[in-house]
Amino acid sequence: MTSKIAIDALSEAEAKLELARLAVELSAANAAYYTEDNPDLTDDAYDALKRRNSAIEKRFSHLKRDDSPSDQVGAAPADGFSKIAHEVAMLSLSNAFDAEDVMDFDGRIRKYLGLSTDTDLGFTAEPKIDGLSLSLRYEDGQLVHAVTRGDGAVGENVTSNALTISDIPHTLQDCPKVLEVRGEVYMSHADFTALNERQSERGGKVFANPRNAAAGSLRQLDAEITKSRPLRFFAYAWGALSDPLAPTQMGAITRLKELGFSTNPLTVLCDGPEAMLAHYAKIEEQRATLGYDIDGVVYKVDDLALQDRLGFRSTTPRWAIAHKFPAELAWTRLEGIDIQVGRTGALSPVARLQPVTVGGVVVSNATLHNEDYIKGLDSKGQEIRGGKDIRVGDWVQVYRAGDVIPKIADVDLSKRPTDAVPYQFPAICPECNSEALREPGDAVRRCSGGLICPAQAVEKLKHFVARGAFDIEGMGAKQVEQFYVDGWIKEPADIFTLKDRYGQGLQQLKNREGWGEKSANNLFQGIEDKRNIPLGRVIFALGIRHVGDAASNLLALHYETWDAFEAAMVDAQKHEGPAWDDLIDVDGVGAVMAGSVVSAFAQSGERASIDRLVAQLNIIPAERADTSGSPVAGKTVVFTGTLEKMTRAEAKARAERLGAKVSGSVSAKTDILIAGPGAGSKAKKAADLGVQTMDEDGWLALINAV
Repeated sequence: MTSKIAIDALSEAEAKLELARLAVELSAANAAYYTEDNPDLTDDAYDALKRRNSAIEKRFSHLKRDDSPSDQVGAAPADGFSKIAHEVAMLSLSNAFDAEDVMDFDGRIRKYLGLSTDTDLGFTAEPKIDGLSLSLRYEDGQLVHAVTRGDGAVGENVTSNALTISDIPHTLQDCPKVLEVRGEVYMSHADFTALNERQSERGGKVFANPRNAAAGSLRQLDAEITKSRPLRFFAYAWGALSDPLAPTQMGAITRLKELGFSTNPLTVLCDGPEAMLAHYAKIEEQRATLGYDIDGVVYKVDDLALQDRLGFRSTTPRWAIAHKFPAELAWTRLEGIDIQVGRTGALSPVARLQPVTVGGVVVSNATLHNEDYIKGLDSKGQEIRGGKDIRVGDWVQVYRAGDVIPKIADVDLSKRPTDAVPYQFPAICPECNSEALREPGDAVRRCSGGLICPAQAVEKLKHFVARGAFDIEGMGAKQVEQFYVDGWIKEPADIFTLKDRYGQGLQQLKNREGWGEKSANNLFQGIEDKRNIPLGRVIFALGIRHVGDAASNLLALHYETWDAFEAAMVDAQKHEGPAWDDLIDVDGVGAVMAGSVVSAFAQSGERASIDRLVAQLNIIPAERADTSGSPVAGKTVVFTGTLEKMTRAEAKARAERLGAKVSGSVSAKTDILIAGPGAGSKAKKAADLGVQTMDEDGWLALINAV
């Protein structure tokens, strides 16, 4: 992981190490993207690493490495293809990320050429296609070879594959004797979706985005596979030429179109930075409706004679720049709002979007959180998005940071359809038609149907068999859904009678599609293995709202046996008295959580379901660890930084066995902070509060004294 030390704070020794680390990371990222067609970094993360590397090299120019990422283009060609050297190198483009960068680009060119600010200087602006770069060499009008970018100097010979792409002419008329046409191989959104559906049906590789699909399809060793893939090609540049195509960039693009190549219709001529930025905004607005992926806009000096004067740096031309879109943001249309019902009955609105690629992933859905969020309000009733509500048909900005679920960041009211109406959040559950209620203080509306609601029942069953709960071998979400649809299981207790009902007779599990005698017996054995189960897992598996894994174990340790736990929950139903006071006094259990647990036992239907389950089980009592003599019994500890001699999970479990409470944050109640390398704000806060702090070795010495 790259250091977070500010560049101006780096010592020379730290800078040298940082450049070495960046060289390794960026080389691996280039190989993943260009050679393996399976990038492991988002564009934003990659660009950030490149910018950091360049900035360090600028400050410590004498430390620039021979293998500097600043001097690299693409990655070495993969094995399996013959190699062809490019007569004219295929270089990459430098990047612009905001309007200031674009203005600086114009300024640098004028300064290099000695042009005043009032001298006319034209640029072309065209969408930056997110695909795989390809160079096509024609001699005497015949396609001689097709070569990928590779490392910019040498690429892979994919001629037989390129010949299967309908956008690539095999022969040309009235063209220069030697002509290298360069462009981008891509796949449309519709074709990408259809390909993934076919791949999924036959158990093949499913691609993350159209760029990966296009690159992987073009770089097949079997041309018949490429032929079966719907690839397209946009021409936008050239390499070696025996005769000029035209005196300008725009004229050359027009000539390529006349020769039979597909060129992008959104390519325009601009008279300066303001016009370039306006076209950038126009293209960004249309991004989701183009039908193919773009990740920015490319600006090029239009006059080819000026391009020739400007020339090249080591890996990029001075006369062109790529203005990248924000990697984690995109505008698209909201096509509908669906309501999903979860395990606790929560009605969760989901935005159905016109598909758009955000952060390297095709996004077609986004969370809308709850009805207040749709109205433009936060959990406290304060305005968000300037108070703009969200309506079906709206043009919305979607963001996705890392692996976070996509969300809607903004709404463009100028594009709101005239017939768009405010969204009416349902007061009736769409799954079971029960009333959906919103209790005071709750941001979520919930179905009141309980177990009669199929959505809740299925989600509860999925939770019941999940890891951390019963974790039954051979029974996951897919099996739960199918058994529920077929009427084989409706509640957890049904799982433990499955063998009696479907282990023999006319309807046997082993005779179902996808099952056999061995897999059926393995499932039945997996179920039997979980009849004996610890109390904490049972409580967690019930799927009670607000009761997670840690809280379940706290309750188990407090009550020790199922009988004691069940009796206490019944006695606490009035939310008052000794049983209720005892419950809310459990460390980590508040009134809200306590109310949820008690409510589960107060509802007759849910209580009956729990009783039927417990009748099938042997619930193992929770055993309190003997912490007599433990130096940390009753103390609250916090781990921060990197632990080098054990995992965080192991450290937490060991501390809890010794009677300590492990917290995730430092407060005045914290007794000990164990700080490993990389400890940050928690260590500072502990120092400010006077909390005892020790390193991992000190912690081990302390607990090993027991």
